[in-house]
Amino acid sequence: MGRKSEKNKEKILKRKEEKAQLTKAWASIKKANQIDDPLAEFPVFHKYTKDENVFLLETKKFEAVDADTMDWILDLEKRNMEDMYNNCSWGWSDEKKSDEMKDDRARYLIARTDYGKPVAFSHFRFDLDYGFEVLYCYELQLEESVRRLGLGKFMMQVLELIGFSNRMRKVVLTSLKHNPHAMAFFTALNYTMDETSPDEEYEGPQPYVILSKTNKKMLNFFS
Repeated sequence: MGRKSEKNKEKILKRKEEKAQLTKAWASIKKANQIDDPLAEFPVFHKYTKDENVFLLETKKFEAVDADTMDWILDLEKRNMEDMYNNCSWGWSDEKKSDEMKDDRARYLIARTDYGKPVAFSHFRFDLDYGFEVLYCYELQLEESVRRLGLGKFMMQVLELIGFSNRMRKVVLTSLKHNPHAMAFFTALNYTMDETSPDEEYEGPQPYVILSKTNKKMLNFFS
């Protein structure tokens, strides 16, 4: 009876810890989602320059993105990713992608030229992922004309800043395996295989992996 009692105590304690973690995670997510502009307090990250190129960055909730910009976002996503989707089991659907990107929880980090033309965006959300608070990067898409200028790297750094400053445990993203440029890009930024990435031994072959990054400097936030 003694052993059984000890095991029961351990299970109860574990459930309490999990519940406490979940409560803490939801509190952080709720607080982050109440912020209209998470980039407002970091004015130095509103601009990125490379040689003669100047890009201005802004963050907006989906509801605040104007119709013309949203049309451009959907068009760039389709131009960049339709073939990638169709070359794997996912397949492309205009309707499904539009619904995903127009979700009420969606937020956008948008980069424009200094004369206002949008050239890159990231769709991200503050969300719960397997019980933990995360900033989930759904998309990072750039126009061909602004690639290889360091803008994508800068935008990922901005997402990390937003996530960690709002007490998110990780920045998480999904990358297609047959997109070697994306895989190399995220690997170079020190993103590694997340523990939630599909285990093909049990789930069978999957076209994607889940990558993540935890900022060790922020670990004290989670104590």
